[in-house]
Amino acid sequence: MAQEDPKAAYERLRAAHLNAVRASLADHVTRLAWPRERIDSYRTERLRSLLGIARERSAFHAARIGDVDPATATVDDLARLPVMVKQEVADEWDRIITVPGIDRAGAERVLAEQQWFSYTPSGLQVFSSGGSSGVRGVYVWDWEQFVTLACLAWRWQTRAEATSSAGEGDRQARLAVLEAGEPPHASTPLFDVATLPWMRTFVIPAASPFDEVLRAAADARPTHVVGYASVVGRLARAVVAGGLDIRPVRVSTNSEPLGEEDRDAIDTAWGVPVHNLWGSTEIGVQAVGCGQGEGLHICEDEVILERVDAAGRPVGPDEPAARTLATGLAGRAFPFIRYDLGDEVTLLPGRCECGSAMRRVADVAGRRDDDFHYGDQVVPAAAFRHVLGTDPRISEYQVRQTANGADVLVVGSHDVAAVVAALGSSLRPYGIPAAAITVHLVEEIPRTAATGKLRRFVPRGP
Repeated sequence: MAQEDPKAAYERLRAAHLNAVRASLADHVTRLAWPRERIDSYRTERLRSLLGIARERSAFHAARIGDVDPATATVDDLARLPVMVKQEVADEWDRIITVPGIDRAGAERVLAEQQWFSYTPSGLQVFSSGGSSGVRGVYVWDWEQFVTLACLAWRWQTRAEATSSAGEGDRQARLAVLEAGEPPHASTPLFDVATLPWMRTFVIPAASPFDEVLRAAADARPTHVVGYASVVGRLARAVVAGGLDIRPVRVSTNSEPLGEEDRDAIDTAWGVPVHNLWGSTEIGVQAVGCGQGEGLHICEDEVILERVDAAGRPVGPDEPAARTLATGLAGRAFPFIRYDLGDEVTLLPGRCECGSAMRRVADVAGRRDDDFHYGDQVVPAAAFRHVLGTDPRISEYQVRQTANGADVLVVGSHDVAAVVAALGSSLRPYGIPAAAITVHLVEEIPRTAATGKLRRFVPRGP
């Protein structure tokens, strides 16, 4: 008897999962109009539930929660817990997991043996990601967590589609999904979601050579585009240059910081609403742009963000923060509670013009580990972005730190000497007066094999 195609078996169960997502989307869209009081009340109850499960079923979290009573805990009580860091996730994996029947070794077997995305017999999904830091992690999502995360990712777009101009919904919707494209990264299952009943989806692996991505996008003729910010930005630049003719009515970006260069290219090419998303495999979806106002709305019904100082103490909205901690309220199989994201965020004042009471953060520019350290001097990634990301002749770039400067890979047509000089001038105010900069014009910049992401900034090893 012939063995069944694992992809076909997966797709049958995934169809049931997507039906659960669509059944929950209306509820999540309604939440976007919740008043502040209801958001806070709901979030408190979700937190108490998470802490209760974590204390009873996770030895790691039971020790951390200590004398905090989950039944009466508030968001303010989180400050009494220690910070959870990435190294602990690797070292304490088997003491963190709350569901029986799987441990780190079992999760690794799932990743090693699966020929396509898959579910465990208990409905878990196992993912691996190097993330922006390049450090590999193994993560587990349960059935309900995926439903929640998919709704968080797509509810703003769903609300916008429901209120879009007459006739737009009558067209044949086609979604181009520019994500990892294959296991073990979570981006493809999370974003290959048809939110409209007539929508078709086309998965285009982001790690493919760009000429293949270009052809696939042209063939798909998408009305909607979702994908890695750098890939969507590069497609937009191809449209501006006349090398691609696609006309999406809505764009969603994720998985990488959406820089000004990519946002400007998207606006020039299409002039359509952009829903930028800030997330991580650990927490899922942390904040999403509404497509109307500035910044990203924190998913406050399902995520708690804490801006803290170096000691892990919360700081005020107008005070500088050393780091951002996140608690994912939907992540019960593998709880992340006060987890150090490694991202810096800035709260935006006032209420968004879209009307939602959910607070906003500015677009996340990147992680602390994007910055380069040269002895006591720190050069922020922005010093390179200012030069490389604003030149229309540069369609892609990667900066690799060296002992005294950087090696830069550039896709595009440019005067190398001019780029070297501009980067030298940009680094000088940061205490690097004679940076050794080399620039190489290349046809393609390699992306991370497992995820398809472009790691724009690669620090020098110890």
